[in-house]
Amino acid sequence: MNARRLAVVLVLALVAATAWAQDSPLFKLVARDGKFEPVVLEVPAGQRFRIEVTNANKKAIEFESKDLKQERVIPPGGKAVVTVNPLKAGEYTFFDEFQQATANGKVVAK
Repeated sequence: MNARRLAVVLVLALVAATAWAQDSPLFKLVARDGKFEPVVLEVPAGQRFRIEVTNANKKAIEFESKDLKQERVIPPGGKAVVTVNPLKAGEYTFFDEFQQATANGKVVAK
């Protein structure tokens, strides 16, 4: 395959992957005063989805979940979107690495 054809294939694959990710359901989560709101996110099992994490604090947070295989530092007032691959039915925990004692929650896949 020549270089031009390869470039076209790569661009098309990137556009398709981006469109696929944007079609995934979006769930919103806010970190505020050492807690997450809501504490429980209910998501569809077996379907890729996204979580938009908003940091409403005056300090950075680190959204982390070993269960979901996600880790993201979010500056004060910032937002981040994490994409989660399809999950089996069950519960998956997440937390703020900087405030683990109070800032934690779970995703429930049904």
